[in-house]
Amino acid sequence: MYRYDEFDARFVRDRVAQFRDQVSRRLDGSLTEDEFKPLRLKNGVYLQLHAYMLRIAIPYGTLSSRQMRQLAYIGERYDRGYGHFTTRQNLQFNWPKLRDVPAILDLLADVEMHCIQTSGNCIRNVTADHFAGVAQDEIEDPRPVCELIRQWSTAHPEFSYLPRKFKIAVTGAQDDRAVIKAHDIGIRILRHPATGETGYEISVGGGLGRTPMIGKVVRDFLPKADLLAYLEAVMRVYNLEGRRDNKYKARVKILVHEIGTEEFTRRVDAEFARLDGPAINADPEEVARIAAYFAPPPYEALPAESAALAAATARDPNFARWVETNTTPHRAPGYVAVTVSLKPIGLAPGDATSQQMRLVADLAERYSFDELRVTHAQNLVLPHVRQDELFAIWQALGPAGLATANLGLITDIIACPGLDYCALATARSIPIAQAIQQRFADQQRQAAIGELNIKISGCINACGHHHVGHIGILGLEKRGIESYQITLGGDATENAAIGEILGPGLAAEAVPDAIEAIVGVYERERRDGERFIETVRRIGLAPFKSAFRELFDAAA
Repeated sequence: MYRYDEFDARFVRDRVAQFRDQVSRRLDGSLTEDEFKPLRLKNGVYLQLHAYMLRIAIPYGTLSSRQMRQLAYIGERYDRGYGHFTTRQNLQFNWPKLRDVPAILDLLADVEMHCIQTSGNCIRNVTADHFAGVAQDEIEDPRPVCELIRQWSTAHPEFSYLPRKFKIAVTGAQDDRAVIKAHDIGIRILRHPATGETGYEISVGGGLGRTPMIGKVVRDFLPKADLLAYLEAVMRVYNLEGRRDNKYKARVKILVHEIGTEEFTRRVDAEFARLDGPAINADPEEVARIAAYFAPPPYEALPAESAALAAATARDPNFARWVETNTTPHRAPGYVAVTVSLKPIGLAPGDATSQQMRLVADLAERYSFDELRVTHAQNLVLPHVRQDELFAIWQALGPAGLATANLGLITDIIACPGLDYCALATARSIPIAQAIQQRFADQQRQAAIGELNIKISGCINACGHHHVGHIGILGLEKRGIESYQITLGGDATENAAIGEILGPGLAAEAVPDAIEAIVGVYERERRDGERFIETVRRIGLAPFKSAFRELFDAAA
């Protein structure tokens, strides 16, 4: 795990001191809200429906137990005893008082955390595969690349006032678990087919929101040494040519779409050729220094299969179901990665209480080399767990409401905060997620349906990633009434796709019935072993639209 050097520590402390003064001036009236807004956004402070919201950066989703305990303390001391993990691997507190934010930032700085660049028109928190460093299909750990980009982009003098916010994600695995094609820049580590050298495939122009697009590949293979200069070239083209007259057309995806991928690539390549690459690219010694922080922990030499685990799963079917659903194979023999679901039936997806955060921190310290991950799907991961110790972890998670065996199933729903908290939202998300979870609460039925991702957004900004959900739900306000539009066929993986609209919007109470109708078509039409998304691709949308239309007409 990366540790701050002297520059990092001083930079973060200086920012806290600056913001403390800015908050004082806002509270005594020296600054108007309009004058204060750009200052607070630079420190991750939003003004939401009911209170200020503070967004905390968790670079590439990696946390230590000490950091998680500090988040738990902040939630208890300055919020309402919980925090909300988001689709960008951040944590949001929804109820801090403005006067307390400098004290919170000081507490974060104590554990090498901050809120810088979690908002505003800048390069945002860099995200990554939550199984980085442990996945069996991984070519190379993406976290050193993420950390290099974090250091390059933080307070970059040319990119502090971009046309719009800018998001980067990195994966080093064959399966994309970082949704790279829905980012402004997606970076995939791969091997050159001829030489075996590792390098990068670069995609640009992905994004969701009101104009969802899948990123386009602009470099099939970029040598590792050229990464920062090439990113600088992309950013310079966007900064110069991205639209600033219309915020809804300001993202780089619009520029790529309007001039075409070929022309955008040509302009980036021309800029790349003009740049002084050696002056921009990272010193190999610095790259090696960063990479050393992400060296594998001291795994024990273990058998590939655990006799203790086999005995425990044979003894307890509930434990066996949890192991099957919530653990992922590990590259080290005898270990697994454990996903702790933050989607218990009927509660807000992604929320964790301070007590739950402390418990997971304790488990990470005892069983996972003091390391935690946050997933873009709003769950937590213990990345390095001995198979022998899974039963003890499961027993500890159960009483805290953290042993729900639903990873990747129909109740593992991604949902934004929606109209319950967000000033941009026009409809509620959390109650819709809760109603669907209640409808499909039966674990045997969830298992029978199999992998099915539902993603819900409470407005067109798509923080709930509904466009890339197998089933997407978009809440909108129409003539004072919340209406929910259903999309089908979205995909957040390496086969990324934008879902298509099934039909007219529905009232909130009709949404669970609509999901039931969609699932019913799948259950009738699927072939043996076929996943939901595979059935949708094979039979097309027509049967689903027909079932949806019947439901809509009956409700009319």
